[in-house]
Amino acid sequence: MNQREIELFGHIIDSLILPKTLDIIMDKGGDFKIIDLNVGKRKSDVSRAKIIVSADSPSLLNQILDELSEIGATISAVEEVELVASPKDKVVPENFYSTTNHITHVLYKGNWLLVENIEMDCMIVIDDGSNNTRAHCKPIGQIKKGELIVVGREGIRVTPPERPRGKQGVFEFMNSEVSSEKPLMSIIENIASEIKEIKSRGGKIAIVGGPAIVHTGSADLMAQMIKEGYIDVIFAGNALATHDIENALYGTSLGVCVKTGEVVSRGHTHHMRAINEINGSGSIKDAVKDGTLKKGIMYECIKNDVPFVLAGSIRDDGPLPDVITDVIEAQEIMREYARDVDMVIMIATMLHSIATGNILPSRVKSICVDINPATVTKLADRGSAQVLSVVTDIGAFLPTLYRELEK
Repeated sequence: MNQREIELFGHIIDSLILPKTLDIIMDKGGDFKIIDLNVGKRKSDVSRAKIIVSADSPSLLNQILDELSEIGATISAVEEVELVASPKDKVVPENFYSTTNHITHVLYKGNWLLVENIEMDCMIVIDDGSNNTRAHCKPIGQIKKGELIVVGREGIRVTPPERPRGKQGVFEFMNSEVSSEKPLMSIIENIASEIKEIKSRGGKIAIVGGPAIVHTGSADLMAQMIKEGYIDVIFAGNALATHDIENALYGTSLGVCVKTGEVVSRGHTHHMRAINEINGSGSIKDAVKDGTLKKGIMYECIKNDVPFVLAGSIRDDGPLPDVITDVIEAQEIMREYARDVDMVIMIATMLHSIATGNILPSRVKSICVDINPATVTKLADRGSAQVLSVVTDIGAFLPTLYRELEK
């Protein structure tokens, strides 16, 4: 018969893992039989379940098991992970295992190895050194010929974030459906508290920002947050930096006066003039050094040694000399910084938010703020289910957040 026994462990009821498991089995056309269920009675207790999953064919059973593994189900009969060497650079074996962004372990030579640098849609590579055996994530574009790639589904254990029992924080309670009908003030108060807690223990916070931060008149607040040490790294594109510098030099963003909202005569040339000024200096850092740039988000990044990654796109004007036009290079630099952050706040940029969500492990507290609910929905659809959605105007969010941080 085409069946396998699986196990669930943890807060499987509070986190809805048990009902999700049964839904997946039935939706895919399989069947199940619960052979053991032990429900924890106290808040600190974990629950366990053993379920026999069956299907009409081996291929359907494998499809079901693949989906179940992504929510933390493990096969009861534990076997060693299977490895196959890569036949050539950037090519992996046919039955490769594609990672989730959850904590993952693999069983190799009797030991459960933690997969390092976990992110979604990557391969697991085993380095079997004489002194140190390690498992780590690698994008397919970085795979080298001969590397040992994990294939199949044996010997893999995935641990998704659990919804804790008891008092729920903003990241546990509010990340349900995407909606503007949520208590904005209490959400922002909780976000500010999370930021303070992270900074108090030496954690790092990243901002993924779009040009609407400048368009809505919030650039000064963002610059002040950088100056006061709340922000440790910025991911953005050419637009945020260009319009921030335009605002610093001419008081406009896209040719509109930031203070009055009035269109300035010939203002549509200001962003190109801003790029020209920075090109004349050589870089944003050189523009700060020679006195051309005297305020703004990019100015505070330079003055406070806050790194930034400006990833280019095909639609960019200029771009600024600091923009990385090779997107794979930009992605790799973002990946290096993302491994060290504890929280990411994504503000009004669908492209860069999705790009950042793709490289974040699910342990990182993530917030997406956008006036358009579709931005957050697309993040969730692409696997970043841990993201807290805040559907609101940036011009309302940032001033309120800053006031809460200053309390």
